[in-house]
Amino acid sequence: MSETSSTLVIGISSRALFNLSKENELFEQEGAEVYKQFQLQNEDVLLEPGTGFHLVESLLKLNNYLTNQRLVDVVIMSRNSSEISLRLFHSISHYNLDITRAVFTTGAPLAPYLQAFNVDLFLSAHLEDVQGAIDAGFASAMIFPFHSKSQSPLHQIRIAFDGDAVLFSEESENIFQNEGMDSFIEHERKNAKNPLPKGPFAPFLHKLATVQSLLPPDTDLIRTALITARDSKVHERVIRTLRSWNIIVNETFFMGGLSKANVLEAFGAHIFFDDQLSHIEPASKIVPTALVPHPSKRL
Repeated sequence: MSETSSTLVIGISSRALFNLSKENELFEQEGAEVYKQFQLQNEDVLLEPGTGFHLVESLLKLNNYLTNQRLVDVVIMSRNSSEISLRLFHSISHYNLDITRAVFTTGAPLAPYLQAFNVDLFLSAHLEDVQGAIDAGFASAMIFPFHSKSQSPLHQIRIAFDGDAVLFSEESENIFQNEGMDSFIEHERKNAKNPLPKGPFAPFLHKLATVQSLLPPDTDLIRTALITARDSKVHERVIRTLRSWNIIVNETFFMGGLSKANVLEAFGAHIFFDDQLSHIEPASKIVPTALVPHPSKRL
């Protein structure tokens, strides 16, 4: 349990934090026992940083700015057993990551433990765990492989979000998908003064805003962006929704169907959350990205 309600808690899998692509390939091709023996034999071999490494490293450094409380906690969450965790802990220690909490379930789903650790955001490379977290009501995303040329810590953390089905519910997007653009525009104009229902990442954005408010005002250490496929014809409801949440997003882009990749590069996103593979795939070649799956449809 985090020390205060204002502490941002990130749950992250070992494969999202470190580059375990070789090890995962070994697991998928040769099975759990070969994977286990490989990890045991390489306990003293450091793991290379993965897609989420620099984001986690820099979020943890926010704790240096306050002396009376922690702003960020990170929990390692893995389906591995603790028996083969020494390589992971050795690498965490080598990189001076202030991570003291970990969950190892030996194959069991991770979603049931998110509430126990008060997790605000769960990042994993394993879609099944991400889907389970989304279905349980947690902000969660499947992180895509990304190999950055820069290995330096982030001096300003830049986080970008899609709108519909990420910050906002999928209600309006479903109208567009099922009834087309004209019906979508008509619906949004009719409801322009009605705030959009909250999506899976709305609570995370709120917590991020809380952390921003607690940081010294002259630091400007976190910067957020909303990058939505909507155009100016349906912008009003988005603006009124954020206003009703008392949230200020630092930069907002209404793309009107244009590719988001170039804007993400210009913004310098350190992670981008979207629900559409058509946006994720081109963006993942430029910036770290993570897919937010839709909730499972239950009968």
